[in-house]
Amino acid sequence: MTARAVLHLHEHTHTYGLSLSGLAVRGDRMLLAPDEGAALLGLTRHSEEDWGDPVELPLGDLVDLPGDPGDEVDVEGIDVTDSHVWVTGSFSAKRRRVRQGTPPTEVAARLARVSGEKSRRVLARLPLGPEGFPTAGGVRLPSGRRGLFGMLADDEHLGPFVGIPGKDNGFDVEGLAVLAPDRVLLGLRGPVLRGWAVVLELTLGDGDGELTLLGVRKHFLDLRGLGVRDLLRDGADLLVLAGPTMVLSRPARVLRIRGGARGLPDAVPAGDVETVCELVTGDGEDHPEAIAVLGPGSLLVLHDSPSADRLGEHTVAGDVLRGLDVGGA
Repeated sequence: MTARAVLHLHEHTHTYGLSLSGLAVRGDRMLLAPDEGAALLGLTRHSEEDWGDPVELPLGDLVDLPGDPGDEVDVEGIDVTDSHVWVTGSFSAKRRRVRQGTPPTEVAARLARVSGEKSRRVLARLPLGPEGFPTAGGVRLPSGRRGLFGMLADDEHLGPFVGIPGKDNGFDVEGLAVLAPDRVLLGLRGPVLRGWAVVLELTLGDGDGELTLLGVRKHFLDLRGLGVRDLLRDGADLLVLAGPTMVLSRPARVLRIRGGARGLPDAVPAGDVETVCELVTGDGEDHPEAIAVLGPGSLLVLHDSPSADRLGEHTVAGDVLRGLDVGGA
């Protein structure tokens, strides 16, 4: 059974757009990451199908960010623990978009423009305030040589993809799940290697006002050619929102890896990946981008490029899927 959940967003949401790329729900609080800008949005549950009282949470007020003021962070993953909110940017390079109506003589020049987007190289841990939203005083991983890219520069699997834009099967973080205070999983939309998706397990420490990267372990998941679009802890299990790496509309599905929230093996074959549900997508719109468990049997799915019928003046609607094996149902 599917219903619509209406999210009442901030009056300035037009600054960021109505595509949503990150989501976390804890109790009656929801945290959202608009696909553009450098802020989170906090909402309060009125019911499973109605969330409102929006609070704008500029990331620059919560943690020191790389890049210049106003640069896009491109937050793609959020997870909430008992004491912290974790957020990750995409870490992805960006290729210039070719919009409809672009003269054919200009297409090649636009496609040649790739930017490194240092502002997207964010993995941050923010204090969780008593109201259920993050507060100031966060710390993050360095964005340079001591950060994730420095660790992966010579990696035999991922090194060649670090500077390639995410939508070209380049390096692109889109999911985050916290296993322990010093261990987090980052799910990669790309690269997908011969049909195998990649999840990185980062071991972290605390340095002088920053997170320190102590190690990176790679896990390979046979998602039958799909990449990771979101990660979600569900008890001891790990839910994976899987979708295309390239600019394609389908397929999209929610998968389960039993025991994955306690730790993943080096490789997870297709036979060890269970399908929770197949998701409906549109053509060039309604791309499933983020998931959260709302309660026993109930899963919320939010979309990139939402269709016009999902949008109001300051609202966007996601899908509430009921009767699923999630949340202890």
